[in-house]
Amino acid sequence: MYASKHSFADQYRRTEISARVAEADPHQLIALLFEGASQRIRRAQACLEQGDVARKGKAIGEACAIIGHLNGSLDHEAGGQLAANLSSLYDYIVRRLTEANLHNDRSALAESLDLLGEVESAWNSIPRAQRSAVAS
Repeated sequence: MYASKHSFADQYRRTEISARVAEADPHQLIALLFEGASQRIRRAQACLEQGDVARKGKAIGEACAIIGHLNGSLDHEAGGQLAANLSSLYDYIVRRLTEANLHNDRSALAESLDLLGEVESAWNSIPRAQRSAVAS
């Protein structure tokens, strides 16, 4: 029996992501986490619009897990107050995503995506020369 087009697309996507992770430096790995969390939140928004509550919940759960990894990767000793502020922001985003899941709250999803996007933009704007010091 042949696999469906959907399963081929999923397999290709997983292979592409695996290759990107294998080739990534520490800074790029964090950027991939931001990208993945944002994709999950956008997927949750689309699922909410389509009335697909189960897939919405799965996407939000995955986004929360990725944000948990971002939070766990913070170096509080080296990062000081900045790391503490980011940790608080990540906790807030996870709370808002949880509220979005429980109450089908579109504004909480949009707010979470906006906040995460601001941090992602700041992360991606770090000059290449400084990236190895920041991501280590």
